[in-house]
Amino acid sequence: MKVAIAGAGAVGRAIARELLVNDHDVTLFERNRTHIDPVAVPGADWVHADACELSDLELAQLQTYDVMIAATGDDKANLVVSLLATTEFAVNRVVARVNDPRNEWLFNEDWGVDVAVSTPRMLASLVEEAVTVGDLVRVMTFRQGQANLVELTLPNDTPLAGKAVRRLQLPHDVALVAIIRGRRVIVPESDDSLEGGDELVFIAPEEAEEELHRTIKSPI
Repeated sequence: MKVAIAGAGAVGRAIARELLVNDHDVTLFERNRTHIDPVAVPGADWVHADACELSDLELAQLQTYDVMIAATGDDKANLVVSLLATTEFAVNRVVARVNDPRNEWLFNEDWGVDVAVSTPRMLASLVEEAVTVGDLVRVMTFRQGQANLVELTLPNDTPLAGKAVRRLQLPHDVALVAIIRGRRVIVPESDDSLEGGDELVFIAPEEAEEELHRTIKSPI
């Protein structure tokens, strides 16, 4: 993919390095010339530009990019970048960093955001995941589709132990996307069996989460 990243701070640079490892084309947009350091992210292109300025984005031909990542430390800037990328340049995918969880409600399709990533919320979710067994934990929200990435750890005495994945009667529009067992990540197939301690990762609309929780807690 061709990926634009607005903001070349520690977060933007870290994202760029990860994407470059996976052979994506990455361009970092940075408005502060003193922060431009090509040596810090070898393989990335750098553009001295303000990603909140329409003219700068036009010069960079943002319409040719597949993904825009708004990764600055300013929520207002990230919202403006997201809106411009979607409405003016029809970028296919817009991911935005949420710095202050109190602003998270703004990061939705009205502002052109497909996926909002709130580091404080994700850290809180990971803490909950580490200490909570049997409860549904929301890890991430995909705004455009109004769906969530949720996780549930099966207790050791789960009635689902030994049962095949195909026997799960999941609510409508809910999908089991991964089973994490120890250090293994299993892409579930219908004949795979479940075990106590498994971490089940689902994509689910918010309105189906309560029913999903009941389904997983109830014996088949």
